[in-house]
Amino acid sequence: MKIISFDALRTLHLPQVKYIKPESMYEHLEEIKEADWLLFPQYWQLTALVYGLKKRIFPSLASYMIGHDKVEMTRTFRTVAPQQHPYTVISANTPYEAEKIWDEMPSPFVAKIPRSSMGNGVFLIETIGQWRDYVAKTDVLYVQEYLPIDRDMRVIWVGNKIVSGYWRLQSDNGFHNNISQGGQVEVALIPKEAQDLVTYLAQSLDINHAGFDIAMVGSVPYVIEINRIFGNQGLPTIQQDVNTELLSYLNEQHFLSTAMLIDQPSGF
Repeated sequence: MKIISFDALRTLHLPQVKYIKPESMYEHLEEIKEADWLLFPQYWQLTALVYGLKKRIFPSLASYMIGHDKVEMTRTFRTVAPQQHPYTVISANTPYEAEKIWDEMPSPFVAKIPRSSMGNGVFLIETIGQWRDYVAKTDVLYVQEYLPIDRDMRVIWVGNKIVSGYWRLQSDNGFHNNISQGGQVEVALIPKEAQDLVTYLAQSLDINHAGFDIAMVGSVPYVIEINRIFGNQGLPTIQQDVNTELLSYLNEQHFLSTAMLIDQPSGF
């Protein structure tokens, strides 16, 4: 099986993987055409690789499209799991919409920059001054109800299964649970309700590589967002677990596709 990676660090310990710099893609077209898998291409490469060369990529196209920004995530989650995603308002940043949201959204609420990650671009809005500061920072207004939680979970899905997960406790500065923002890791059981929600979303949406951020409000799990490229600082074994399942999944899918080709009847 021939595998090419466009992300050296994320595939460093995978055996027999050739690394090509994304910006050097056009200098290696013949090698790319012969590859069985292309791993972790950058977003700008997708149309050329998937539609131009008809190549198989990992993560899946769905993982890229849904995980590209928070607007796409919310629109998708509201379609397939509307009762398990926080109430969210998305609108253009106009004076009318900004005033309307401030008048109608119960305070406090959460405001986010749609294409941000690692807890950056996420704000707790309690005052009109905080709201105006946020409005000045973004082209799209994206606000969510504030869930009464002091922790959430990162559940990691690779291939076709959950491979790891942990709780993230609120940082000392309050509000943020992200490890990069000072949140603390707690190793504890991931509730079955949360596991079931992640499994449902991943399988329904054809996602094969993502860190799902899940909050529990009582016994009800809420999906906050997904991270197509997630950090590995939560637990020391995460990257090893991810690599093991990733390689197993690539081999399994390659075997299945090869078997299907062999089983196809020959033409006359």
